[in-house]
Amino acid sequence: MRLKDIPTFIRTTDPDDFMFKFVQDEVENCLKAPAIIFNTFYDLEHEVLDEIEHIFPNVYTVGPLAMPGQHLPESEVKSMGSNLWKEDSSCLQWLDKQSPGFVFYVNFRGITVMTEKQLIEFAWGLANSKHLFLWIIRPDVIMGDSVTLPQEFMEETKERSLISSWCAQDQVLLHPSVGGFLTHCGWNSILESISGGVPMVCWPFFAEQQTNCRYACVNWDIGMEIANVVEREEVEDIVREMMEREKGKKLREKASEWKDMAQKATKGGSSHNNYDRVIKEVLLSKMCN
Repeated sequence: MRLKDIPTFIRTTDPDDFMFKFVQDEVENCLKAPAIIFNTFYDLEHEVLDEIEHIFPNVYTVGPLAMPGQHLPESEVKSMGSNLWKEDSSCLQWLDKQSPGFVFYVNFRGITVMTEKQLIEFAWGLANSKHLFLWIIRPDVIMGDSVTLPQEFMEETKERSLISSWCAQDQVLLHPSVGGFLTHCGWNSILESISGGVPMVCWPFFAEQQTNCRYACVNWDIGMEIANVVEREEVEDIVREMMEREKGKKLREKASEWKDMAQKATKGGSSHNNYDRVIKEVLLSKMCN
Protein backbone atom coordinates (compact mmCIF):
# COMPACT_ATOMS: atom_id res chain seq x y z
CA MET A 1 0.00 0.00 0.00
CA ARG A 2 1.25 3.47 -0.92
CA LEU A 3 0.27 6.66 0.89
CA LYS A 4 -2.04 7.60 -2.00
CA ASP A 5 -3.82 4.23 -1.64
CA ILE A 6 -5.01 5.06 1.88
CA PRO A 7 -8.62 6.37 2.05
CA THR A 8 -8.64 10.17 1.90
CA PHE A 9 -10.74 10.46 5.06
CA ILE A 10 -8.02 8.89 7.24
CA ARG A 11 -4.97 10.23 5.36
CA THR A 12 -5.19 13.50 7.28
CA THR A 13 -2.59 14.63 9.85
CA ASP A 14 -5.22 16.70 11.67
CA PRO A 15 -6.73 14.66 14.56
CA ASP A 16 -9.67 17.08 14.67
CA ASP A 17 -10.56 16.65 11.00
CA PHE A 18 -14.36 16.33 10.71
CA MET A 19 -14.46 13.34 8.34
CA PHE A 20 -11.73 11.51 10.26
CA LYS A 21 -13.72 11.89 13.48
CA PHE A 22 -16.93 10.84 11.70
CA VAL A 23 -15.36 7.64 10.34
CA GLN A 24 -13.80 6.87 13.71
CA ASP A 25 -17.14 7.32 15.49
CA GLU A 26 -18.98 5.15 12.96
CA VAL A 27 -16.46 2.32 13.30
CA GLU A 28 -16.83 2.42 17.08
CA ASN A 29 -20.64 2.41 16.70
CA CYS A 30 -20.46 -0.66 14.47
CA LEU A 31 -18.70 -2.58 17.23
CA LYS A 32 -21.71 -1.97 19.50
CA ALA A 33 -24.07 -3.69 17.05
CA PRO A 34 -25.16 -7.35 17.38
CA ALA A 35 -23.85 -8.02 13.87
CA ILE A 36 -22.06 -6.37 10.94
CA ILE A 37 -23.23 -7.10 7.39
CA PHE A 38 -20.78 -6.45 4.54
CA ASN A 39 -21.62 -6.05 0.86
CA THR A 40 -18.78 -8.28 -0.31
CA PHE A 41 -18.05 -12.00 -0.60
CA TYR A 42 -15.55 -14.02 1.36
CA ASP A 43 -13.20 -15.06 -1.46
CA LEU A 44 -12.74 -11.45 -2.53
CA GLU A 45 -11.59 -10.09 0.84
CA HIS A 46 -10.92 -13.12 3.05
CA GLU A 47 -7.68 -11.73 4.54
CA VAL A 48 -9.20 -8.56 5.94
CA LEU A 49 -12.45 -10.30 6.90
CA ASP A 50 -10.52 -12.86 8.95
CA GLU A 51 -8.73 -10.03 10.76
CA ILE A 52 -12.02 -8.26 11.52
CA GLU A 53 -13.49 -11.47 12.92
CA HIS A 54 -10.66 -11.63 15.47
CA ILE A 55 -12.02 -8.36 16.88
CA PHE A 56 -15.72 -8.79 16.11
CA PRO A 57 -16.89 -12.36 15.38
CA ASN A 58 -20.45 -11.61 14.20
CA VAL A 59 -19.58 -10.67 10.62
CA TYR A 60 -21.79 -11.65 7.67
CA THR A 61 -20.73 -11.22 4.04
CA VAL A 62 -23.78 -11.25 1.77
CA GLY A 63 -22.54 -9.67 -1.47
CA PRO A 64 -22.41 -8.75 -4.19
CA LEU A 65 -25.90 -7.46 -3.36
CA ALA A 66 -26.73 -6.88 -7.03
CA MET A 67 -26.12 -10.52 -7.89
CA PRO A 68 -28.81 -12.54 -6.03
CA GLY A 69 -31.46 -10.90 -8.23
CA GLN A 70 -29.88 -12.63 -11.23
CA HIS A 71 -30.91 -15.98 -9.72
CA LEU A 72 -34.57 -14.96 -9.33
CA PRO A 73 -37.31 -15.61 -11.92
CA GLU A 74 -38.80 -12.61 -13.69
CA SER A 75 -41.30 -10.84 -11.45
CA GLU A 76 -42.44 -7.43 -10.27
CA VAL A 77 -39.99 -7.67 -7.37
CA LYS A 78 -37.05 -8.25 -9.72
CA SER A 79 -38.01 -5.22 -11.81
CA MET A 80 -37.85 -2.85 -8.83
CA GLY A 81 -34.74 -0.65 -8.94
CA SER A 82 -32.96 1.35 -6.26
CA ASN A 83 -31.69 4.31 -8.29
CA LEU A 84 -32.84 7.81 -7.37
CA TRP A 85 -31.85 9.06 -10.84
CA LYS A 86 -34.09 8.66 -13.87
CA GLU A 87 -32.67 5.78 -15.89
CA ASP A 88 -32.37 5.75 -19.67
CA SER A 89 -32.98 2.28 -21.11
CA SER A 90 -32.08 3.36 -24.67
CA CYS A 91 -28.43 2.52 -23.96
CA LEU A 92 -29.34 -1.16 -23.51
CA GLN A 93 -31.10 -1.13 -26.88
CA TRP A 94 -27.99 0.47 -28.41
CA LEU A 95 -25.77 -2.17 -26.80
CA ASP A 96 -27.97 -4.91 -28.29
CA LYS A 97 -26.83 -3.75 -31.75
CA GLN A 98 -23.09 -4.00 -30.97
CA SER A 99 -20.71 -6.95 -31.17
CA PRO A 100 -19.72 -8.85 -27.98
CA GLY A 101 -16.91 -7.19 -26.04
CA PHE A 102 -16.56 -4.23 -28.42
CA VAL A 103 -17.97 -1.38 -26.28
CA PHE A 104 -15.95 0.63 -23.76
CA TYR A 105 -18.21 1.92 -20.97
CA VAL A 106 -17.54 5.17 -19.05
CA ASN A 107 -19.42 6.22 -15.91
CA PHE A 108 -18.27 8.19 -12.86
CA ARG A 109 -21.64 7.74 -11.12
CA GLY A 110 -23.25 10.20 -8.69
CA ILE A 111 -20.57 12.06 -6.71
CA THR A 112 -17.35 12.43 -8.71
CA VAL A 113 -16.72 15.85 -10.23
CA MET A 114 -13.98 17.04 -12.57
CA THR A 115 -12.71 20.14 -14.30
CA GLU A 116 -13.76 21.09 -17.80
CA LYS A 117 -10.19 20.41 -18.99
CA GLN A 118 -10.30 16.87 -17.57
CA LEU A 119 -13.63 16.23 -19.30
CA ILE A 120 -12.23 17.43 -22.64
CA GLU A 121 -9.13 15.26 -22.27
CA PHE A 122 -11.28 12.20 -21.52
CA ALA A 123 -13.45 13.03 -24.53
CA TRP A 124 -10.60 13.29 -27.04
CA GLY A 125 -8.85 10.26 -25.57
CA LEU A 126 -12.01 8.21 -26.20
CA ALA A 127 -12.41 9.69 -29.68
CA ASN A 128 -8.80 9.04 -30.66
CA SER A 129 -8.96 5.42 -29.49
CA LYS A 130 -11.39 4.76 -32.38
CA HIS A 131 -13.35 2.31 -30.20
CA LEU A 132 -17.08 2.16 -29.67
CA PHE A 133 -18.03 3.73 -26.34
CA LEU A 134 -21.01 4.34 -24.08
CA TRP A 135 -20.46 7.42 -21.90
CA ILE A 136 -22.79 8.34 -19.05
CA ILE A 137 -22.32 12.04 -18.19
CA ARG A 138 -24.25 13.63 -15.33
CA PRO A 139 -25.30 17.26 -15.93
CA ASP A 140 -23.39 18.28 -12.76
CA VAL A 141 -20.16 16.35 -13.38
CA ILE A 142 -18.23 19.61 -14.07
CA MET A 143 -17.21 21.63 -11.00
CA GLY A 144 -19.56 24.62 -10.83
CA ASP A 145 -20.60 24.46 -14.47
CA SER A 146 -22.75 22.56 -16.96
CA VAL A 147 -21.40 20.00 -19.39
CA THR A 148 -20.60 21.15 -22.93
CA LEU A 149 -18.70 18.79 -25.20
CA PRO A 150 -16.95 20.20 -28.30
CA GLN A 151 -19.00 20.02 -31.47
CA GLU A 152 -15.98 18.58 -33.28
CA PHE A 153 -15.91 15.70 -30.78
CA MET A 154 -19.62 15.04 -31.26
CA GLU A 155 -19.21 14.94 -35.04
CA GLU A 156 -16.12 12.74 -34.83
CA THR A 157 -17.76 10.08 -32.62
CA LYS A 158 -21.45 10.17 -33.58
CA GLU A 159 -21.28 6.89 -35.53
CA ARG A 160 -19.54 4.92 -32.78
CA SER A 161 -20.78 6.29 -29.47
CA LEU A 162 -23.79 6.86 -27.27
CA ILE A 163 -23.80 9.62 -24.65
CA SER A 164 -26.51 9.63 -22.00
CA SER A 165 -27.17 11.18 -18.59
CA TRP A 166 -27.82 7.93 -16.67
CA CYS A 167 -28.40 4.19 -17.03
CA ALA A 168 -29.06 0.97 -15.15
CA GLN A 169 -25.37 0.27 -14.60
CA ASP A 170 -25.78 -3.25 -13.25
CA GLN A 171 -27.58 -4.21 -16.47
CA VAL A 172 -25.01 -2.43 -18.65
CA LEU A 173 -22.12 -4.28 -17.00
CA LEU A 174 -23.94 -7.59 -17.51
CA HIS A 175 -24.37 -6.88 -21.23
CA PRO A 176 -22.12 -9.03 -23.47
CA SER A 177 -21.20 -6.04 -25.67
CA VAL A 178 -19.30 -4.31 -22.85
CA GLY A 179 -15.58 -5.13 -22.81
CA GLY A 180 -14.15 -2.49 -20.47
CA PHE A 181 -15.22 0.03 -17.86
CA LEU A 182 -13.73 3.43 -16.91
CA THR A 183 -14.80 4.03 -13.32
CA HIS A 184 -14.17 6.20 -10.25
CA CYS A 185 -13.88 2.97 -8.21
CA GLY A 186 -16.81 3.43 -5.86
CA TRP A 187 -17.59 0.16 -4.07
CA ASN A 188 -20.94 -0.41 -5.81
CA SER A 189 -19.27 0.07 -9.20
CA ILE A 190 -16.45 -2.30 -8.25
CA LEU A 191 -18.90 -5.05 -7.27
CA GLU A 192 -21.14 -4.49 -10.30
CA SER A 193 -18.08 -4.74 -12.54
CA ILE A 194 -17.01 -7.97 -10.86
CA SER A 195 -20.57 -9.32 -11.15
CA GLY A 196 -20.47 -8.62 -14.88
CA GLY A 197 -16.94 -9.97 -15.40
CA VAL A 198 -15.80 -6.62 -16.83
CA PRO A 199 -12.24 -5.30 -16.22
CA MET A 200 -11.75 -1.69 -15.16
CA VAL A 201 -9.75 1.41 -15.97
CA CYS A 202 -9.55 3.12 -12.58
CA TRP A 203 -9.66 6.88 -11.93
CA PRO A 204 -10.38 7.20 -8.19
CA PHE A 205 -11.68 10.49 -6.80
CA PHE A 206 -11.90 10.41 -2.99
CA ALA A 207 -12.93 8.45 0.15
CA GLU A 208 -12.06 4.74 -0.15
CA GLN A 209 -11.90 4.80 -3.96
CA GLN A 210 -8.09 4.94 -3.98
CA THR A 211 -7.96 1.79 -1.84
CA ASN A 212 -10.49 0.04 -4.10
CA CYS A 213 -8.36 1.02 -7.10
CA ARG A 214 -5.23 -0.48 -5.53
CA TYR A 215 -6.99 -3.78 -4.83
CA ALA A 216 -8.54 -3.94 -8.32
CA CYS A 217 -5.21 -3.32 -10.04
CA VAL A 218 -2.79 -5.21 -7.76
CA ASN A 219 -4.62 -7.77 -5.62
CA TRP A 220 -7.40 -8.89 -7.94
CA ASP A 221 -5.71 -8.23 -11.34
CA ILE A 222 -8.85 -6.80 -12.94
CA GLY A 223 -7.88 -3.15 -13.40
CA MET A 224 -5.46 -0.56 -14.75
CA GLU A 225 -4.94 2.80 -13.06
CA ILE A 226 -5.00 6.06 -14.97
CA ALA A 227 -3.16 9.17 -13.75
CA ASN A 228 -5.07 11.81 -11.81
CA VAL A 229 -3.79 14.45 -14.24
CA VAL A 230 -5.80 13.40 -17.30
CA GLU A 231 -4.12 13.57 -20.70
CA ARG A 232 -5.80 12.45 -23.91
CA GLU A 233 -2.78 10.45 -25.06
CA GLU A 234 -2.85 8.31 -21.91
CA VAL A 235 -6.63 7.86 -22.15
CA GLU A 236 -6.31 6.73 -25.77
CA ASP A 237 -3.48 4.34 -24.97
CA ILE A 238 -5.14 2.74 -21.94
CA VAL A 239 -8.44 2.24 -23.81
CA ARG A 240 -6.51 0.52 -26.62
CA GLU A 241 -4.60 -1.52 -24.03
CA MET A 242 -7.86 -2.64 -22.44
CA MET A 243 -9.82 -3.36 -25.62
CA GLU A 244 -7.33 -4.77 -28.11
CA ARG A 245 -4.01 -5.80 -26.51
CA GLU A 246 -2.72 -8.75 -24.50
CA LYS A 247 -2.95 -6.96 -21.14
CA GLY A 248 -6.68 -6.34 -21.64
CA LYS A 249 -7.22 -9.97 -22.63
CA LYS A 250 -5.58 -11.17 -19.40
CA LEU A 251 -7.65 -8.73 -17.34
CA ARG A 252 -10.87 -9.99 -18.96
CA GLU A 253 -9.89 -13.59 -18.21
CA LYS A 254 -9.26 -12.71 -14.57
CA ALA A 255 -12.48 -10.69 -14.35
CA SER A 256 -14.37 -13.71 -15.67
CA GLU A 257 -12.84 -15.86 -12.91
CA TRP A 258 -13.96 -13.39 -10.22
CA LYS A 259 -17.45 -13.31 -11.75
CA ASP A 260 -17.65 -17.09 -11.45
CA MET A 261 -16.58 -16.90 -7.79
CA ALA A 262 -19.16 -14.19 -7.06
CA GLN A 263 -21.88 -16.30 -8.69
CA LYS A 264 -20.92 -19.32 -6.61
CA ALA A 265 -20.95 -17.21 -3.43
CA THR A 266 -24.48 -15.92 -4.06
CA LYS A 267 -25.91 -19.13 -5.47
CA GLY A 268 -25.54 -21.69 -2.72
CA GLY A 269 -22.14 -20.50 -1.49
CA SER A 270 -20.84 -18.33 1.35
CA SER A 271 -22.97 -15.22 0.72
CA HIS A 272 -26.12 -17.30 0.16
CA ASN A 273 -25.51 -19.18 3.41
CA ASN A 274 -24.85 -15.94 5.27
CA TYR A 275 -28.28 -14.62 4.23
CA ASP A 276 -29.78 -17.58 6.05
CA ARG A 277 -27.49 -17.02 9.04
CA VAL A 278 -28.48 -13.35 9.31
CA ILE A 279 -32.16 -14.32 9.37
CA LYS A 280 -31.75 -17.14 11.89
CA GLU A 281 -28.94 -15.85 14.11
CA VAL A 282 -29.70 -12.12 14.10
CA LEU A 283 -33.29 -11.32 13.08
CA LEU A 284 -35.22 -14.34 14.36
CA SER A 285 -33.18 -14.71 17.55
CA LYS A 286 -33.78 -11.05 18.35
CA MET A 287 -37.53 -11.52 17.82
CA CYS A 288 -37.52 -14.57 20.10
CA ASN A 289 -35.71 -12.62 22.80
